[in-house]
Amino acid sequence: MKPTLVVLAAGMGSRYGGLKQVDPVGPSGEAILDYSVFDAVRAGFGKVVFIIRHDFEAEFKEKVGKKYEGLIPVDYCYQDINDLPAPYKVPEGRTKPWGTGHATRAARGVVKEPFAVINADDFYGRDAFEQLAKFLSHATDGATLGFAMVGYKLELTLSENGSVARGICDVAADGTLKGVTEMTKLVRAGDVAENREDPAAPVQVPLDARVSMNLWGFTPGLFTELEARFPKWLAENGAKEKSEWYIPFVVDELIKEGRATCKVLPTESSWFGVTYREDKPFVMAEIKKLVDAGEYPVNLLGA
Repeated sequence: MKPTLVVLAAGMGSRYGGLKQVDPVGPSGEAILDYSVFDAVRAGFGKVVFIIRHDFEAEFKEKVGKKYEGLIPVDYCYQDINDLPAPYKVPEGRTKPWGTGHATRAARGVVKEPFAVINADDFYGRDAFEQLAKFLSHATDGATLGFAMVGYKLELTLSENGSVARGICDVAADGTLKGVTEMTKLVRAGDVAENREDPAAPVQVPLDARVSMNLWGFTPGLFTELEARFPKWLAENGAKEKSEWYIPFVVDELIKEGRATCKVLPTESSWFGVTYREDKPFVMAEIKKLVDAGEYPVNLLGA
């Protein structure tokens, strides 16, 4: 069974502004997402499921989903802030979505096969999709869930235009993930990176540390765990105005409980994304280099 690509596309990118998922960066007007779908198709993925919101459904389907007709089957799921298990309800005044864990949970009724999860506005590279497709082609649910994560070098994921949030991975000698530490204010500082959440006490991180860029490989057993764990998280965090339930939180819990293992698939590919509007020229230049080198056709979806 071919794996499915689940694309988290419900975010609007508050720092960048607008629907980033449709912003052109390629030589023929391609969006970053087009390259991810192209790479997934040639790696052997059999379907794409977009997690979107109802309020921009028509725009997304017209500007994004329609482009892939004839290339790969496409389906849609919806992240709805009101999609909560009983008896929980959205606290008065909250408008912020519940995070990537909640977004992934939205696919629980549609995805029945091993699947990858990606961000819509991140460029991951051909090697990452090929490694993940190979892993997922043999993935099955068992007593212990077997997941995977593509790990990038921190140095290749930093922005020159501001701080970034990254999941710093603790990798065991056998290549499995021991845990993920979320750091939200990472910047380059000479030959290291610094997490400046507390400006008075910055935490140094090696530039070659492996980081999670939200490129995961899961089996359908994840949905059972999401359903079981979401109520507990809501009980502890649901009343907080800006609390978010992230995928790494769930994976970290499962690993520590012995319920899952997660293989870290190291890639030397560069990750890049448009975190800030100023990042766009860099992304366009990097994609042009790949096109000029023959990695991608000039007219990606028309090739």
